[in-house]
Amino acid sequence: MSRVEQAIDGAVAEQGGALIGYLPLGFPNLDTSIEAAITMARNGCDVLELGLPYSDPVMDGAVIQQATTVALAQGFRIDDAFTALKAITAEIDTPTLVMTYWNPVIAYGLDRFADNLAASGGAGLITPDLIPDEGAAWIAAADARGLDHVFLAAPSSTDERLAQSIEASRGFVYAVSTMGITGARSGVDSAAKALVARLRAHGAKHVGVGLGISSGEQVREILSYADGAIVGSALVKALMDGGVSALAEKTQELASGKPNRGGN
Repeated sequence: MSRVEQAIDGAVAEQGGALIGYLPLGFPNLDTSIEAAITMARNGCDVLELGLPYSDPVMDGAVIQQATTVALAQGFRIDDAFTALKAITAEIDTPTLVMTYWNPVIAYGLDRFADNLAASGGAGLITPDLIPDEGAAWIAAADARGLDHVFLAAPSSTDERLAQSIEASRGFVYAVSTMGITGARSGVDSAAKALVARLRAHGAKHVGVGLGISSGEQVREILSYADGAIVGSALVKALMDGGVSALAEKTQELASGKPNRGGN
């Protein structure tokens, strides 16, 4: 069992579910992004998901695009991600995944990327634009190094595609709660619950739901049927508007939505 799966199982058993927090590396600068990731882990995140800034983020909403644009403008490079991961994983035991589009991995070199990811303490990759049909090379490289490979499933996915995503994923299956780009929403799409039910029917053991979650109440709603609630834009906005202290407060508020948080 992977470190991510162990962390999710532990969070489900102890607190009713896992909080998975996303931030882009390099925002507002590399040192602060390292501090921010550690802060999220120390304030209630059970798994971290750190984004690799990319010039064409087709799935990202306005808040995350703004943050990654800042990181790239300051000269962020892929090697900076490994520097950050080493610093983060030296301070915390929280399993830390990298979220990245596939082109940067190919441009960097698949085996080189996998080697450096493992050496820096990373737990694996979430690859939003890599489909299982085209993921064999990455899956082989990841498995050889004990890294997780997380694939996405959407409400529009066929049953065949869901089965492929489950088979290809190690760590968890990332269930996209609503069609469209990332961004905090006042309500989480009802399609998420139906999607998780379909994934369960096909044998998925670890399912995280993301896109649109912005409050502890929504975390609680998601964790009534999924193993993990994935939050991105709400955390990025907190860091953007109020710095690391505001990020800590927002993480705590989101973590308060875990069903058994604090023995409740």
